[in-house]
Amino acid sequence: MAIVTCSKKACTINPLKMSQPIGGSFAFLGLRGAMPLLHGSQGCTSFGLTLFVRHFKEAVPLQTTAMSEVSTVLGGYENVEQAILNIYKRVKPEIIGINSTGVTETKGDDVEAFIRLIRQNHPDLENVPLVYVSTPDFKDAFQDGWEKTVARLVEVLVDPVDPAAPRDSSRVNVLPGCHLTPGDLDELRTIFEDFGLRPSFLPDISGSLDGHIPEEFTPTTMGGIGVDEIASMGQAAWTIAIGAQMRRAAEAMQAKTGTPFRLFERLCGLVPNDEFMTFLSVVGGKPVPTKYRRQRGQLADAMLDAHFHIGGRKLAIGAEPDLLFDISSMLYEMGAKVTAAVTTTASPVLERVKAQEVVIGDLEDLEELAKTRDCNLLISHSHGRQAAARLDIPFYRAGFPMFDRLGAGHQMSVSYRGTRELIFDLANLIIADREANHQPTPATWQITGAGLHVVPPQLN
Repeated sequence: MAIVTCSKKACTINPLKMSQPIGGSFAFLGLRGAMPLLHGSQGCTSFGLTLFVRHFKEAVPLQTTAMSEVSTVLGGYENVEQAILNIYKRVKPEIIGINSTGVTETKGDDVEAFIRLIRQNHPDLENVPLVYVSTPDFKDAFQDGWEKTVARLVEVLVDPVDPAAPRDSSRVNVLPGCHLTPGDLDELRTIFEDFGLRPSFLPDISGSLDGHIPEEFTPTTMGGIGVDEIASMGQAAWTIAIGAQMRRAAEAMQAKTGTPFRLFERLCGLVPNDEFMTFLSVVGGKPVPTKYRRQRGQLADAMLDAHFHIGGRKLAIGAEPDLLFDISSMLYEMGAKVTAAVTTTASPVLERVKAQEVVIGDLEDLEELAKTRDCNLLISHSHGRQAAARLDIPFYRAGFPMFDRLGAGHQMSVSYRGTRELIFDLANLIIADREANHQPTPATWQITGAGLHVVPPQLN
């Protein structure tokens, strides 16, 4: 069991975490026809927008209430009202999602009261859902913002259902964590459909941020789950939550509609996917399709092939809690040693990370731990690349943001197939590093009395 500690530094150096409002806006981006709105200064929104655009390489809709120094002191009602009216009149969204920021939370704006007053003064907004989530960026992290926003969407948009009413046995709700990519969701959708199930993903970033080119430009999100589909999610037979962060939303769904849920904390690795496939076979009433039995065999073979390269590696990983738990657990099962683990926020899964210690800190903490503990593989998002270069060890990019490589939205780690691809990517990275940095060269040759002798390279 890992000991969870918090960094005691007076300030953050080279931040690892992204803020809560960005995580909340990310969840709203998984809804069709949505316009996320950050209640705060223009800088807060510009920073988040830059991260999204650089990560996905796509146009991302994100608006701001543009709070100035004066409006922050006097109150933000007029800014919220004007922003909502402008968005409604110009882009006609199906839903407007509002996340707070640190400056407005410090002021204490009662945005729920603002929204009630705006609806009273503007009856034409009656049919436009306005969903507000409190996500101050002076506390918690990206994963918390996603978690709170999805739970709030369930509480506000899902219609109550009589627990005794019949349910659609072929329909399942899927609540994916923020650590899953659009590529992961596409893979999961195929799996569900192969078991004869009809999944409703909330949120569904695979529809809005998967990199496709629409026939016509739209100023709102151009895909994802619709408000009408969210309203009917209570009719599903099961809710499947992926990642510990989604327990809250799954419990809210069960409390409101009576729909039972099953939580899968991991979907990366052999055993977690065995459990997942077994559950789907029971729910769908079908045996596991032959192609997944074959994919399981392919994953087992990949693990055998790659454990020569991954086994014994000292891993340094910095990521959001669910992503850290998922990937580090799979690599531990491959024989790697989780020597340095740094995350962004508290989570019940952290104590079960296969490490002596998990630090809630920043990338400087990760670099120092990796250096003192002789780590020879580093995994984090793109901001970890300088640390890996200074340590001269292989670096694998995972998580958000990933702005210096293409295809971040299609990277996969779920299912037998996704786990296999991740294992091959890591093993090939290690092989390439060994070939590039540790082949014998004239600098490693030594002339001895017995003649030319090649000094064996010291492998990281």
